[in-house]
Amino acid sequence: MTGPVIFDPHTLPSDDNVNPYTFCVELKGSQWFLQKGKMIAYYGRIDFNGIGHGRFERLLRTSFHSPLHASDWVVAEGQGKMLLADRAFDVNSFDLDNGNLTIRSGNLLAYEPSLALKQSIVPGFLTLIGTGKFVAASNGPVVFMEPPIRVDPQALVGWADCPSPCHHYDHGYMTGVMGGIRSLTGLGGTSGEEHQFEFVGAGTVLLQSTELLMAEQATGAVPSQAGVPGGHGGGAGHHGAAPRLPGQLGDLQRRFGL
Repeated sequence: MTGPVIFDPHTLPSDDNVNPYTFCVELKGSQWFLQKGKMIAYYGRIDFNGIGHGRFERLLRTSFHSPLHASDWVVAEGQGKMLLADRAFDVNSFDLDNGNLTIRSGNLLAYEPSLALKQSIVPGFLTLIGTGKFVAASNGPVVFMEPPIRVDPQALVGWADCPSPCHHYDHGYMTGVMGGIRSLTGLGGTSGEEHQFEFVGAGTVLLQSTELLMAEQATGAVPSQAGVPGGHGGGAGHHGAAPRLPGQLGDLQRRFGL
């Protein structure tokens, strides 16, 4: 019977997946931008500094342009190997070559400073521009699609090298029997059958293979669990609290998955 694979600093991969749910970033005196709460372990000497640290002013000027999300990110710097994960969601790396990609803010885990992060005009999304590697999570494997295509907003991870989407509403569905029931009772909400994001033009659309968004935890929240120091039962892990969805502005819940 074969036992578990036990890794050490020498056998861990460099800038590659350890398994479908864990990614290993190797720092060689270099820096990566990292969303808070996504590092699960590391070997070596690595420092984590919040956005706004004076020593990184020049780095931020070139690589981070999203003040709305500044409190959600840190700069990892040093020498060693760093393991990234997000609650057993699928994790993968992607390479941009002089391109641009817009992604849900909650799905982006980390990126190289050779990329510039900017605030998207679409609420709840961030745009990466340039050449370099980034790491992202998804609820299930990512599917790559070519426009023109209409997408359930809940399944959308992001889009690359194509214009931002517009909203599309199915008039027949909205005015039919189901739409009438929903308008009278308020039951049913919206679905991908009556509302979609429509993409046109050249480029690539990234979809996760489920309509369930990744429930986003409040940044820095420590769950109130046995054996976890510092847990106070607050944040998204608190019983009875409504989960935050990726890409929300604060705790504002958005009807269409933004």
